[in-house]
Amino acid sequence: MEFLCYHRDRAGSLALRLELGERHWAYMDRFEAELIARGPTLAADGDTPTGSLHIVDLADPAAARAFAFDEPNYQAGVYRDVLLRRWRNLLGRTMWDFPGGRTGGNRYLVLGFGGGRPADLAVPPGRDELIAYGPLLSDDGAAWLGTAMLVRSPDPDKARAVLTQERYAEIEVHSWTFGGRR
Repeated sequence: MEFLCYHRDRAGSLALRLELGERHWAYMDRFEAELIARGPTLAADGDTPTGSLHIVDLADPAAARAFAFDEPNYQAGVYRDVLLRRWRNLLGRTMWDFPGGRTGGNRYLVLGFGGGRPADLAVPPGRDELIAYGPLLSDDGAAWLGTAMLVRSPDPDKARAVLTQERYAEIEVHSWTFGGRR
């Protein structure tokens, strides 16, 4: 089962995040084979982290909760909240398979939170600019709760426009970059 886990940083927690860097990496190393995508969201300066995204393939919702809440930064209070949802990998690949590579262009995490009937259940045109794409689902996978994607796009507005905007209660767009040990 695939899950999207987005930890949002608590204000003023950057020093603690940096202090725990190696503990975070060591924890994530344990899930290397299960990771579909990972990386930080970034502030407008393009450098300061604002959150941490992981898309991971795990056995069940209990394993996903353990992954999200046993993470060292979460345990130490770096994060203010956690979005954890089932997700379906409609591209069938990992971020490391993205044809555009690790660098070049602006990249965004786009989270569309459902507001009615399911939308955007098929991969949209422009597939080569999508790094990851799929629906957000309830724990049992039966209910559509929204759509999440990682996309290379000229700007946040064009990234947002990939989704059928009127079908969502809210759409968030966050600057994002490929994660992992450098």
